[in-house]
Order: sequence, then structure tokens, then C-alpha cells
Amino acid sequence: MSEPLQAEVKSRATRLAYFACGAFLLLLTGAASAQTPAAPAAADPDTYPSHTIRYIVPYPPGGFNDTLGRIVSQKLQETWGVPVVVENRPGGGTLIGTDAVAKSAPDGYTLLGVAFPFGSNPNIYKSLPYDTVKDFTPLIFAGQTQNLLVVRPAMPIHSVKDFLDYARNNPGKVSYGSTGIGSSNHLSMELFKSMTGIDIVHVPYKGSAPMVNDLLGDHIDAAFDNTPNVLPQVNAGKLRALGVSSTARSTLAEGVPTVTEAGVPGYEVTVWFGIVGPAGMKPEIVRKLNSELNAILRMDDVKRRFQDQGVDPVGGSPSQFADHIRSEIQKWAKVVKDANIQPE
Repeated sequence: MSEPLQAEVKSRATRLAYFACGAFLLLLTGAASAQTPAAPAAADPDTYPSHTIRYIVPYPPGGFNDTLGRIVSQKLQETWGVPVVVENRPGGGTLIGTDAVAKSAPDGYTLLGVAFPFGSNPNIYKSLPYDTVKDFTPLIFAGQTQNLLVVRPAMPIHSVKDFLDYARNNPGKVSYGSTGIGSSNHLSMELFKSMTGIDIVHVPYKGSAPMVNDLLGDHIDAAFDNTPNVLPQVNAGKLRALGVSSTARSTLAEGVPTVTEAGVPGYEVTVWFGIVGPAGMKPEIVRKLNSELNAILRMDDVKRRFQDQGVDPVGGSPSQFADHIRSEIQKWAKVVKDANIQPE
């Protein structure tokens, strides 16, 4: 083969190799692009909601926190025609489910049911995995109830005054139960202690049922608990009610005075429930959710379901709920500090 012909063959081979490499690189790039998921599109307020909404409940099934999630899920599905799935993610004193929502996309497709511990936990845990104020978007103050101060009937106590006299005459010998560190019944009694100066012993439980069972079995002496949880035992004469934690008497137990009326002026604890989303949600989506949630709370059948569990619907704007959360954090800071409350 002549030298010119050899040079031409080499030149063609080089060009073919170059084009083959280029084609192979394009093939690889296309395959990688096909396997890489596209970045999620930003939520569009005009089309929201267009797919499944998750409602996280950071508690086990049962109780009003779970009931609220199921009510909201059912009603939003009926109105908006998209699935709303309730996920119970308990653990860590509500921190596990709460943190999951804090780190979710702020697109309106992940909601969180919050309650009393949402406002007390910032004072109890030195290092939360989220910022209660900065990492969430308040949506609505859904409802509130009160705690009932009860004692076992075998005790010679028939009023708040009797309770205080007995505790002062027996320092460190009266025991009270709660559903855990930072729960509404725990802090209800710690506030009561700080306002009256009594010395009584805390016995934490993993839920209301085992706590009430030990009250009935005379293993502990007293407790603050959600009115619906203990009212059946009060009505049956198995527990004795001394006072309600709210500023007004309970419609479920109108014959029981408030703790303030019974001798501790200024005492008040509200057990509350609400709904939030991650921080950074678009204002249009917040307004749409708040409007629909307010409408749900006004429904007659929803009011009946709330009343069945002794809860009053509240409602209102996101800013009103934000103010409530901040006031709760501030209120419990002193109580937690004075009682030196530490996480479990």
C-alpha cells in the first residue's frame, strides 16, 4: 500500500474512533439523565392540591390527637378529592414525627398535628432537632379542653383546700401521676405545686390508661388528666373530682369548680390541639388550608365529634395560632426551670 493511501486509512480510522467515543458519551449521558429523578416542581397554589397529602400524628393511634387527624383527613378528601393519609409516627416524646415534618418540603402536602407538648418541649429539651418557632408554619388552632384534678376516694380529701392542707401536713408523701415528662397533666400539677408551695411526688406513666388504673388501684393518690379520660370514673364514684384547670367550668362537669374558684387564684392550664406545616409554605396555600380547616371546624357533625371527647373547636387565623404557640413557650419556661424538669 502506498504511503498516501496508508495516511488516508489512518485518518479515516481516527475520525471513526472520535465519532464512536462521542456517541458512547452521549449514550452514557442520556442513560444517567433517565435514571436521575427530576427535581420536584414547586407547589402551584392554583392547582393545589393535586396529589396525596400526608397528615403526621406524632402519637400512637387513639386519643384526640389521632381523632383530629382522622376528622381532617376525611373532610379534606371529601372536599378536595385527593387522598389525605394519616401517618402515626410516635416516639421520642413527639420529637420523631415532629422533626420529620420540619424537614419536609414546604409544599402543603405534609401536615402535622400538634398539641400541648409542642409548646412545652422547647423548655424541657436543651437541644431539639428543630426550632419550634422558625421551622414550622402555623395553620390553625383546632381545639382545646381542660384537665380535671382528681384523687382516689379513699383519701380524706373533698376539695382543693383539703388537698392543699393534706399535702402540707404530709410533705413528700402524696403521689401524683402523669402521662410523661412535659405532658399537660405533668405541667398542670407542677404549676399547681409552684403556685401553692406543696411538696408531692411525680410518678410518670406511658399513657392515661395505666395512670388511671393505678389511681383506681390506690397505687397513686392524685392526677390532673383530660376531663373525658376520667369523667366516667368520677360519675361512677370511683374517683373524686376537685377542680378543673380552665378559667371556666367544664360543660361536662358543671358541678366541679375551677381550681381558681377553689382557692388558687390565677391558676389556668389549657390543653390544646392544632395543625402546622413546614416553614416556608406559600401564603396562598396557607390561606387555602386555613380557610378549609375553619370550615371543617364549623361543621355540625365535626362539632359533635369534638364534644364527644370533651373538646371545644376554636379556629381562627394562622397568626393567632402563632401567637398562642409563642405564649405557651413563654408560659412554661418558668415552671420548667423552677421545677428543674429534665427529659426522660
